[in-house]
Amino acid sequence: MDLPIQQRHWRARAGVFLTSQCVTLFGSSLVQMAIVWHATLLTGSGVWVAAFYACSYLPQFLVSTFGGALADRVGRKLLIGGADALIALATLLACLLIPEIEGAAAMPSLLMLSALRSIGAGIQTPAVGAAIPDIVPDDALPRYNGINAAMQATVQLAAPAAAGVLLSFGDLRSVMLVDVATAAAGISLLSLVPIPRPSGKSEASAISEAAEGIRYALSRREVALPLGVYAALTLLSIPGGYLAGLFVSQEFGGAWWSLAAVEIVGFLGMALGGLLVGRVSAAGRGVVAAGLGLFGSMSMAMAASDSLPLHLALMCVYGIALSVTQASVTTMIQRGADPAMRGRVFGLASTIYAGCLPVGMLVIGPASDLVPLRAIMAATGALSAFLAAILFRHGPRN
Repeated sequence: MDLPIQQRHWRARAGVFLTSQCVTLFGSSLVQMAIVWHATLLTGSGVWVAAFYACSYLPQFLVSTFGGALADRVGRKLLIGGADALIALATLLACLLIPEIEGAAAMPSLLMLSALRSIGAGIQTPAVGAAIPDIVPDDALPRYNGINAAMQATVQLAAPAAAGVLLSFGDLRSVMLVDVATAAAGISLLSLVPIPRPSGKSEASAISEAAEGIRYALSRREVALPLGVYAALTLLSIPGGYLAGLFVSQEFGGAWWSLAAVEIVGFLGMALGGLLVGRVSAAGRGVVAAGLGLFGSMSMAMAASDSLPLHLALMCVYGIALSVTQASVTTMIQRGADPAMRGRVFGLASTIYAGCLPVGMLVIGPASDLVPLRAIMAATGALSAFLAAILFRHGPRN
């Protein structure tokens, strides 16, 4: 008797699938960074930069829940590849049809392109999270979520440097064409991976299925708790992670090399953390609690650091803890959700990320002008450690 798809040559299929997603992520990261940098240099306006960030996250926030419902009704492979293809097509059309793409007159068109790309991410992201357990056996999920985290961190580490080189020797149009090429390569790799279609047919509307997914996630502790941890982690990582450059600039001087260094060691730590999870191949309450506790401790230690080399060393460990926690939370969600509901649960996770990050930035960013960022980092670190203690005492074991 033939084995199910998930049990036949799954390691090779998982490797090809994760590689395909990293290839497309690389191109997407290039374009996102290039457009924001372009808006910053061209306009020097915080309003335009904020508008691009809003267009990069708000559409994803609005459509992710429905994207998750689609992932439970339609073939997940079709959604992943289709979203990539539509994003690439929109990007290619922008390259061909916008005459002076680097001029001020093209800014509204670039905003629209950012919004379309965000909609694609809202459809694709839940399908990717739901598809991994369709390919990887349950006992190997921690390892492959860790490997995926390491690969994504490596891509995020390389993308800024690559974007800088391409913009130095080319222009915005050339960066966008690279994204089209990486999308084509990623879709080609994805086409080699068989992914089972969701079983069963539903006559309910996408809206009612999305609402059902929210009710389901909130009613099951093994799903609601890791989703809550994910939301908290997204918010708590803003001072030490997303505002790391601002902290270094305020406390140690604003040299370009110091800003680059803190970003590099942060992503390096995340890559090492993903490899650590992949090596240990463990997840669950204890790992998440330990990762969250270390994350909080490093945030408090960075707030107290008085030298840049020490801060960079702590930032590397901070990245390790963040990656370990994220990968383990992802595994908990994958294991806790029923296969038929997995797409909607990951749609909700994508909604949480796309909502918590900009809202947190809007709150914590201006607050750092009124309260020292050291104090905010110390407070969020202490809160992280407190949540880790609660999770260790009362969280589910798997």
